Amino acid sequence: MESRKHMGQLLWAPYRAHLLRLHEALAAAGYPDIQPAHGDNLFRHLRREGSRITEIAEQTQLTKQYIGHLADYLEERGYVERTPDPLDSRAKLVRLTAKGREVERVAEAALQRLEEELTERLGPERMAALRALLEELDAALKP
Repeated sequence: MESRKHMGQLLWAPYRAHLLRLHEALAAAGYPDIQPAHGDNLFRHLRREGSRITEIAEQTQLTKQYIGHLADYLEERGYVERTPDPLDSRAKLVRLTAKGREVERVAEAALQRLEEELTERLGPERMAALRALLEELDAALKP
């Protein structure tokens, strides 16, 4: 008897393929040092004015040390900077530099192209239905 894939597998495989294509595009654009962990665990959690490592760690449910390590790596390469928090002189904010904002722009353009390719393959109606179902699933799974 053939085993049936569970929902997590059906969601994970396309997500993983999407992520790999994104990082191929980033590497081709001159950003081979940006890895999936940087986007999932740091870039997407940075507010425009900057975010504290402790906030990001809480949002991602990862340790402050791990998030700090990601921030160190990206800071060494010029994608983020640490600045004093105007609300607490003891704290630092991590925020994107111009280079980090450029990576964000390149990533957004690559993701847009990927979505356009999927729309071509699935058709606009099915793509719209898929997006609507995924948004509904996302909302249903939130606490």
